[in-house]
Amino acid sequence: MTGLVLRAAACAGALGLAAVALSGCVPEPPAAGPTTTATQTPSPTPTLSCAERIVADLTPAERAGQLIVAGLGSNEDVGLLDPLVSSYHLSGVVLLSGWDGGAAVARAAADHLQSLAGDSTGGLGLLVSADQEGGQIQQLRGPGFSDLPSGVEQGLLPGDALRQSAQSWGAELAAAGVNLNLAPVADTVPADLGRGNPPIGGYDRQYSSDPAAAASSVRAFVEGMTQAGVATTVKHFPGLGRVTGNTDVTAEGTTDTVTGAGDVGPFAAGIEAGAGVVMMSSAFYTQLDPANEAVFSSAIVTGLLRDRLGFEGVVMSDDIGVAAAVSSTAVEERATKFVAAGGDIALTADPAAVAPFHDSLMAAMAADPAFADRVEESATRVVQLKIDLGLASCG
Repeated sequence: MTGLVLRAAACAGALGLAAVALSGCVPEPPAAGPTTTATQTPSPTPTLSCAERIVADLTPAERAGQLIVAGLGSNEDVGLLDPLVSSYHLSGVVLLSGWDGGAAVARAAADHLQSLAGDSTGGLGLLVSADQEGGQIQQLRGPGFSDLPSGVEQGLLPGDALRQSAQSWGAELAAAGVNLNLAPVADTVPADLGRGNPPIGGYDRQYSSDPAAAASSVRAFVEGMTQAGVATTVKHFPGLGRVTGNTDVTAEGTTDTVTGAGDVGPFAAGIEAGAGVVMMSSAFYTQLDPANEAVFSSAIVTGLLRDRLGFEGVVMSDDIGVAAAVSSTAVEERATKFVAAGGDIALTADPAAVAPFHDSLMAAMAADPAFADRVEESATRVVQLKIDLGLASCG
């Protein structure tokens, strides 16, 4: 107790609390000292991160472009994407099916598109990605690429063996100019459903029917790819293993009535292992948000993935350009709806969707300052990923 408190207590005991304020039992004022003038310390100017500085220098059109990735099939002229990369400032490309000409062919396409991106978007490189999971879902084949085992087969490997294999596969991707693998699959398919789950179980894409075992394999795969300098994408959050319809081709059977917040262990393992990207599912999850597909759900993207799991990286959509599961939403509304929910990169397998995606983002930014801030936030996350991959720098 200070002397002031003791004196007040003594007075209160002798006179009662009411008398304290009226009697002479009040503390004497301290002796006056020299008068000084307080000086105001200016608030420090916030220090912007490298990613924030880069985004601050981007035009609105460039910021919007950093939120879009478009697909390119091997049977299509690489030049098809030239005007999209140059005019819409695409964040990246995904090499779709049929790239069986080997690493040299993929590298030539990647180098060509990277040169365009560097010239048109302030020196920012492209995210060049592919679905290189294994088994039937391996888009890059031929000389320079190993034949990867399926997810089920990978799940049988000891963790160290899978980690070493993933590092080797990642080195092949890096040599081919691919810096982002749209893998691993973190979906768990119940044993009693198996191939009755068309998008995952039907292709043996899952690591296991046991979430703990799947989490271990996801962790090993992410760590191996990361060691090779290739970013990874855990998908399809919050899990596509319980549906009976494939979201790419149908909207039927794409409602999951079971999956809840406690069923995302394999995704959490991938995030903890350092995955730079999480891909959203386009299915409905009635336990989490009965009104919106996961890709358009702020409760799932922001509430569950960001807030509860603490994911600070890039959130990417599954294909929302042509996927049947999102057909009830107009094409021009899909990118803005995804970003409003908390997403960062809208992926379209169809390059024709790039223009409506970009135009709608630009219009929403102009109409709503809060949405413009949301775009800036997402662009900053994307640019940070590019910095981590050596695709951007501050000098």
